[in-house]
Amino acid sequence: MSTNYSNLQNGSDIRGVAVAGEKPLSLGKEEAIKLSAAFGTWLASKCQKSEKELKISVGHDSRITAESLKEAVGIGLKSLGVTVLDCGLASTPAMFMSTVFEEYRCDGAIMITASHLPKDRNGFKYFSREGGLDKEDIAQIIKIAEGLSLEELQAQYKEKNALGQLKQAELMSTYSSYLREMIKKQVGEDKPLEGLRIVVDAGNGAGGFYALDVLKPLGADITGSQFLEPDGNFPNHQPNPENKEAMESICRAVIENKADLGLIFDTDVDRSSAVDASGREINRNAIVAMAAALIAKDFPGTTVVTDSITSDQLTEYLEKCLGLKHLRFKRGYKNVINKAKELNQNGVDSQLAIETSGHAAYKENYFLDDGAYLATKIVIKTAQLKKAGAGLDVVLSSLKEPKEAIEKRFSINRADFADYGQEILCRLEEWVETEGQQLGASLVSPNYEGVRINFDNEQVKGWCLLRKSLHDPKLPLNVEVTQGSCSDIVRVIDEFLADFDVS
Repeated sequence: MSTNYSNLQNGSDIRGVAVAGEKPLSLGKEEAIKLSAAFGTWLASKCQKSEKELKISVGHDSRITAESLKEAVGIGLKSLGVTVLDCGLASTPAMFMSTVFEEYRCDGAIMITASHLPKDRNGFKYFSREGGLDKEDIAQIIKIAEGLSLEELQAQYKEKNALGQLKQAELMSTYSSYLREMIKKQVGEDKPLEGLRIVVDAGNGAGGFYALDVLKPLGADITGSQFLEPDGNFPNHQPNPENKEAMESICRAVIENKADLGLIFDTDVDRSSAVDASGREINRNAIVAMAAALIAKDFPGTTVVTDSITSDQLTEYLEKCLGLKHLRFKRGYKNVINKAKELNQNGVDSQLAIETSGHAAYKENYFLDDGAYLATKIVIKTAQLKKAGAGLDVVLSSLKEPKEAIEKRFSINRADFADYGQEILCRLEEWVETEGQQLGASLVSPNYEGVRINFDNEQVKGWCLLRKSLHDPKLPLNVEVTQGSCSDIVRVIDEFLADFDVS
C-alpha cells in the first residue's frame, strides 16, 4: 500500500507511525529515504548549489526508531552526493546551530524526532540556515518526495561516484560549550554555579546533557536530577512540560532535594519549563512571564508575541509590571515566531515569541525555539539572585493567577470538519452580539484565532476561547475565571453547541 505523504505533514514538521502496532506503519525506511532526498533537492535549489556541494547534519532524540531512520536518511542524502554529518543523539535546537557554528557551517539540518508524542511515533524537523522550515516548504518537499523512485535512489546510493561522504560530528559538545560560555560571561568565570543546587528532569529524552555537560562542569550541584538516561520507551513519564504528571514529578524532586531551581525539558529540548525553590511551577503563562522578564530591562517596550490562550493576568503583568507590549496571536510555535519576525521587518521591535507550551524563541538567538537556551537564561538569573540573597520567586511576585483554568475539547462529528468548525465559530460570534450580551458576554477584539469572549456578570468574571484545532477535528475550549467557576462558562458554551454536530 503506497504512502500518502501529505498525511505525514504536521504543520511545519513530518510525523508518522514508525512502529507498527495498533496503527499501521506510515514512516519507515522508504518514506525516510525519499523525504530526505527530497529535502536535499529542495535545499540545493534554495541554496543555488548542486546536491554534491551540500553539507547536511543529521541528529536524533532518544526514540527507539532513531537509528534505523537515521540510516535511511543517510541513504536518501548520500544518493544525491550530499556530505552528511552524523551528530548522533542531539537536541533540535543544536541541530539548527550546526548551520551557525563556524566549525560546521552546514547548509541544512535534519532532526529525527516526534517531540512528546507516544513512543511508536517519529518524524523529521528540517532546517536551512534561515531557521526552521514553514508548512509551505514541507508541502514542497512532500511533492518532490512523491515523484521520486525508491529503486533509483538506492541504485544511485550504490554508485561510488554519486556516494556522498559521511562524517561524525561532536555537535552536542560544541553546543554545550556555547551554553557554558553564556553562563560564564554573565555570572562569572571558573565555577559560576558553585553553591547552586539545580535539579534537571530530561524525561528520558535528549536533554540529559544539560545537567551533565552544562551545569555540573560549572560547579552546580545536580543531586536529585532524574531521568537523564536516553530511553525511547519513556518509562517514567511523558517528556512534556505540559504533562501534569511530569510537572508534579519535577516539583517533588525540587522540594525533596531542597534545590534552588528545577528544569524540565521535552524530548528534543526545544521546550522547557521551570520550578522555583518553593516547588512552584513556572509553566504555561508563568514561563511566558519569566521569559519576558529576563529581557525587559534590556529591551523596554518590546512586543512579546504569544499564542492565543494566554491569560488576561499575563497581559497585565507584561504591560503594567514590565512595561512591555503583548500581542496575543495564534497557536503554533511557527505562527508566533513568524509574527515576531514580521513585526521586526515592519519596524516594530519584538524580542520574544513564545507559546504557553514552552516554545520560547528570542531574537538574540536567531528566533530559535530552544528550551536549553531559555533554561540557561533562567539559570543565569537564579545565580545572580542567589548572590544577592534572593530567590527566583521574586521575578514573578507580581504575576497574578486566575482562580481557575481548564481546557475542554469538543469533537466535530463531520467529514468536512474544518469548514464546519469555521461555521460554528461564525455562529458563536453572532450569538455573542445578540443573545450573549444578556449574560454579560462580549467579544474580545483584536483577536486572531477562534472566538474569545469576556464574561462579566454577578455570577462569573472571566473569559473563554473556542478555536479550531491546528490539525484535528476538534474544537478546544480554554476557560479562565477570576470569580465564579469555569463550569459556569462551560455550561453556556455547551448549551450553544447543543444545536451542532459535536460531542
